[in-house]
Amino acid sequence: MTAPAPLVLVFLDPAHPAGRIADASKPQLMATDQGATRGDGVFESMLAVGGEIRKIQAHLDRLQGSARAIDLEIPGQDGWRAAAATAVTAYREQFPAATPEDDEVVVKLIASRGPEGSDTPTAWVQASPPPAAGRRQRETGIDVVLLDRGYDSTVAERAPWLLLGAKTLSYAVNMAALRHAHKVGADDVIFTSSDGRVLEGPTSTVLLAHYETSDDGDGGTRVTRRLITPQLDSGILPGTSQGALFTAAKEAGWELGYGPLEPEDLFAADAVWLISSIRLLAPVNHIDGREIGTVEIRKQLTDELSELFAGIGG
Repeated sequence: MTAPAPLVLVFLDPAHPAGRIADASKPQLMATDQGATRGDGVFESMLAVGGEIRKIQAHLDRLQGSARAIDLEIPGQDGWRAAAATAVTAYREQFPAATPEDDEVVVKLIASRGPEGSDTPTAWVQASPPPAAGRRQRETGIDVVLLDRGYDSTVAERAPWLLLGAKTLSYAVNMAALRHAHKVGADDVIFTSSDGRVLEGPTSTVLLAHYETSDDGDGGTRVTRRLITPQLDSGILPGTSQGALFTAAKEAGWELGYGPLEPEDLFAADAVWLISSIRLLAPVNHIDGREIGTVEIRKQLTDELSELFAGIGG
């Protein structure tokens, strides 16, 4: 029998301003909680490195936006901040990292609509170790497949009740897409719309880059780096990691761009990545079996962006 992974649970509770630590080895959620029975709720996933939660404000803002989209009243940001800090501190005390490089904690903020018949949401924070595959994939890269999401790129505006721009607990389709990718020998997925637009990954944002060199007119070489991501109006989740990396890349002299993007734009790129708060920046080696760019340029650009991303704090 496999031992359960290390886990710390902290519930947001008005009687406990810093959050109420619960026994993670015992049941804590009502069987009728609508987060479990219907996926009716919202969440955010963040990474704490060395005890510091990265991009927490961006995640708190997005959590509020997702809650508004589903008409869910959730606790205020101060309560979430306090409970998250309690969870990270408790986790690091109970499960100390073997080395400073291993001092990473996944922090999830979760709010459901609560038990059926109740008008009070269930809100908690959980702290756990990062998936073992995440570090490996950011170092060695991933192979992905393109999958049709089944919607056209304008449906988010026509049908806001589909909640395409919100981070909800309804992740069954996303997980099914990842299982399909694994069955066909790939690591991950890039969704496309039914009208041929590049969207996002099941748990990540898509980035691509072009790397060009030219004569600078003085006998030297001018290097241009351009970083591009799909447009948000196509119904994708605004990526907190993509936004933070774009800010850092702009300061470092990269040109920035937003779609619309089509699959051929991915194949023509010098590098493609899936970026997320937990796995960070994962270079894409192949899409549908076709290699993206060259190993040398992929590694060079990945190293440059990873260094920029590593400097992003809270």
